[in-house]
Amino acid sequence: MNQRLPQGLSSTAMVLAAGLGTRMRPITDHIPKPLVSVGGVTMLDFVIDRLVEAGVARVAVNVHHLPDQIETHLGARSAPEVVISDERDRLLDSGGGAKKMLSLIDQPAFLLANADTLWIEHGAAVVPGLASAWDAGSMDVLLLVAETSRSLGFDGRGDFSMTPEMRLERRGARDAVPWAYAGVAIFAAHLFKDVPDGAFSLNRLFDVAANSGRLYGYRLDGLWMHVGTPDAVHEAEAAIARARS
Repeated sequence: MNQRLPQGLSSTAMVLAAGLGTRMRPITDHIPKPLVSVGGVTMLDFVIDRLVEAGVARVAVNVHHLPDQIETHLGARSAPEVVISDERDRLLDSGGGAKKMLSLIDQPAFLLANADTLWIEHGAAVVPGLASAWDAGSMDVLLLVAETSRSLGFDGRGDFSMTPEMRLERRGARDAVPWAYAGVAIFAAHLFKDVPDGAFSLNRLFDVAANSGRLYGYRLDGLWMHVGTPDAVHEAEAAIARARS
């Protein structure tokens, strides 16, 4: 059942689908990573369906690698409305890609998702919960975060620690921290006003928000699956099959 987005969140969300997917080769030599199927659903459809569930009516999707395949695939969807942001000539990284789509945002904040994020929900629907947790008064960025020790396919040292108030702090010089960014976020649109056009990472805005104490986390109630390699696809499909049985 689809929900309504809280006041102040745009009904247009951004989906970042322009990455090269180099670690997924040889699959991504012929198929863009967002169109890789896991458990019978493409990763792109999985994340768009979760956004629609939260009340999103339109998605802006950026494309670069094998873009015609993504455009054709999205053209077969009946909902939501899709707007393509073309990065064929120049890949803008996550931040630059988001800034290029910013003119489509009609509210002070918006949802953004990586096109290759995937999870199994254990409780309430994740993206509606993230949207409901947004507090413009205290937050500039709200990240969906997963516990690294309970995630599938993630072997990094983590991205953040989290205070009892859910404020996120960077790993910094620590060897490891328990939380990783799980690929869905809410951004205050004003953060993009002071960054130049061109390629830059969203990590830049994470740091801006963290330095002002306005970077927060929302805990994923479920199993986050970091599907970055061909072997990880099989691991994720096995986890999905276990969850369905």
